[in-house]
Amino acid sequence: MIIDIGRGVKVGDGQKLLLIAGPCQIESLEHCLRIGEYVQRAIKNLPVALVFKSSFDKANRTSLSGARGIGMDEGLEILDSVRTKLGVPVLTDVHTEQQALAVGSVVDVLQIPAFLCRQTDLLLAAGATGKTVHVKKGQFLHPADMKFVAEKIASTGNNKILLCERGTSFGYRDLVMDPRNLLIMRETGYPVVFDATHSVQQLGGGSGSSGGSRKFVQALARAAVAVGVDGVFVECHNDPDNAPSDGPCMLPLEQVGPLVQLLCAIRSTIS
Repeated sequence: MIIDIGRGVKVGDGQKLLLIAGPCQIESLEHCLRIGEYVQRAIKNLPVALVFKSSFDKANRTSLSGARGIGMDEGLEILDSVRTKLGVPVLTDVHTEQQALAVGSVVDVLQIPAFLCRQTDLLLAAGATGKTVHVKKGQFLHPADMKFVAEKIASTGNNKILLCERGTSFGYRDLVMDPRNLLIMRETGYPVVFDATHSVQQLGGGSGSSGGSRKFVQALARAAVAVGVDGVFVECHNDPDNAPSDGPCMLPLEQVGPLVQLLCAIRSTIS
């Protein structure tokens, strides 16, 4: 299946590798443009299609004191500006049915967070916007069950669906990336994206925030592309150790270009 995201970006059979990249949280327009422009330059001559990603609200923080973001109104204004200035599709999360309509009027891709992937009303509201819906597989969910998630969205008449693997819970804190999951989700017929950064997340504990091991991001991304995914999700930041959220999982900006170049080389050998 081939999905037309908009602004010249398509994903699926025979298409360029999709790269969903950007900072975890929207911090400012200037910051989003800085990161987006850097990534654009880094992949300029590579067979890659870019979607810019950032969140206006991180609604599932471990602790009440965790930084959630700048809010929907300001966030959508910034994403609209990024979309115009960079000329690329933009993606952000929605957490409620009420958010879906407003967000869908601005962005190209609505993302359903992993913990909400079975929320029927949210999936239906996102599908009803007619925009591409990128669904993170819940850490608790068998990959075969993502077909039911996709069916809910498709019931609205919207088949612009991306299924995303972001690891499976193992014990209380760690996630594991099972390459079989990518193949099982491909059986739905929808394009599959691998979230290389959240798959290295270590779920929150006594510290009140989630940790992560970014040293594994590149290895897992290489493995996923070798298996044959349609896209890779990589959060990145100019100073990840001081980012307001998910810093331990995000790649430093200077590592994005070399990683994507390597992913393209791997992909060319299996296509």
